[in-house]
Amino acid sequence: MPDINLHADGQRVLADLNALRALGAYKTGVHKPTFSEPHKQSLDWLVRKLPEAGLTGGIDGIGNIVSTSAKPGPKLLAGSHLESQNYAGWLDGPLGVVYALEAARVLNSNASVKGAVEVAAWCDEEGHFGSFLGSRSYVGQVSEAEIDAARDRTSGRTMRGALADMGLAGRPRMTAEPGRHVGYLEAHIEQGDTLESGKLAIGVVTSIVGIWQYRITFTGEQNHAGTTRMAVRKDAGLALAKFCVAIDERFPAACGPRTVWTTGRITLDPGAPSIIPGGAEMLFQIRDDDPSVIARLEQLLKTMADGATAKGPCIVSVEKIRTGAPAMMNAGIQDAIEAASKALAGGRSLRMPSGAGHDAQMLATVMPAGMLFVPSIGGISHHWTEDTADADIVTGARVFVDACRRILAGLR
Repeated sequence: MPDINLHADGQRVLADLNALRALGAYKTGVHKPTFSEPHKQSLDWLVRKLPEAGLTGGIDGIGNIVSTSAKPGPKLLAGSHLESQNYAGWLDGPLGVVYALEAARVLNSNASVKGAVEVAAWCDEEGHFGSFLGSRSYVGQVSEAEIDAARDRTSGRTMRGALADMGLAGRPRMTAEPGRHVGYLEAHIEQGDTLESGKLAIGVVTSIVGIWQYRITFTGEQNHAGTTRMAVRKDAGLALAKFCVAIDERFPAACGPRTVWTTGRITLDPGAPSIIPGGAEMLFQIRDDDPSVIARLEQLLKTMADGATAKGPCIVSVEKIRTGAPAMMNAGIQDAIEAASKALAGGRSLRMPSGAGHDAQMLATVMPAGMLFVPSIGGISHHWTEDTADADIVTGARVFVDACRRILAGLR
């Protein structure tokens, strides 16, 4: 077991999380969309806290904070994000930032620890303006044209305008310095009930799923709902409904053991009660950590669309609008988390994949990456009732700090 001087201060962690919870508070959660005033206040809060850990840093031109340490030795990057979904939970994002800050406070000032933890807060992990814009910018995957085109999905506000309102217009964007970091570690609530139901304390993430999204369009014929005989209708809404049912009937035979799929939004055109919809659209998402499974399901989706078109009466087309490659988490970092769990959480850990996307999968494209989960009460996330017991938060912080120590020391 590590020296007591290298332990996380659980009460300090809880105090920090509650301080962030007070910014943009909504019921028992928060409403802290990207580039909102509460989000800006949270970023400013973190910048003020960095000197406590011997770190310097500010907000870059896309809203990221990536701090640096002058301490000699290896550097480990750690963090998460500070914005939230709309009217959502208080831990999704801030938990990982505060754990990283605590690890930096504990380890960076200790002469027995060679190297330092550098803290990051990635902007817009929650996708208000785009997909992982902050972490993708850091790894060199976001162009100026993409920022020009980005709009807030709720308000339509331009990203350029939001950056200007934040005082960030014209600031350079930070990018990863090759070879600077031995790896990246992120902590998060599980967003599921596997740990809680198994009475486990720590999830050691093995992989993060890729997310593929499709726009499936149904083209029929708009007509009067009262005078058009059922036999001659080309009802795009009905065609969409039948297609949804067909997916649930056919995908189970072709999917993998952990594949999930969701129809997240359905729209009808014109969407009036007395008009047969001439057009319909569904946004459909598939998640898995095996690209070959996704390829198989994508081909099945296209085959089903072709078959539905041939059968009629509507035309069905499939357009892929998002591709998210899965990421495998580094084996050595997994071992370090598990060893820390054995030392500080009674070994109550489980190696498990993440069914949600995280910034760690972007960082994994340029450095070894790992993730640690703590339990979610009831598996709830993306809702203001999201919560984790204080005892589990503190245990997670202690394991996270020790995992950072082990990674910096090259231990497993």
